[in-house]
Amino acid sequence: MWLVFAILSAVFAALTSILAKVGISDVNSTLATAIRTVVVLAMSWGMVFLTKAQSGLAEISRRSWTFLILSGLATGASWLFYYRALQLGEVSKVAPIDKMSIVITLVLAFVFLHEQFTMKSLIGAILLTAGTLVMVL
Repeated sequence: MWLVFAILSAVFAALTSILAKVGISDVNSTLATAIRTVVVLAMSWGMVFLTKAQSGLAEISRRSWTFLILSGLATGASWLFYYRALQLGEVSKVAPIDKMSIVITLVLAFVFLHEQFTMKSLIGAILLTAGTLVMVL
């Protein structure tokens, strides 16, 4: 089931780039990011209440709160930089560079989470990097 969700994530991420590029044509990128964030916030909390997950709030540990907040700050920074890059550049060049986060994630997962970094991971990371360079240069 995770694969279905991952594929849907990729499809909606692609739509996000195209819709954002059209939407920010005459809007300050920071303002556009804030508008997007409000929509995401409303949608997220809507899903929390729809699935009745709000009861889990009291059970979240201090450590989890800390890392969720840090993750939110990283997401916010990523969105701000992404929207600014989209406003200044071509989506066909910005999106592949943004997806280099996959390679960075593999390295960070290896270093900090001690996840396995196999030959397959290494080859994939090299191919992703090479593909990004071909698309951007």
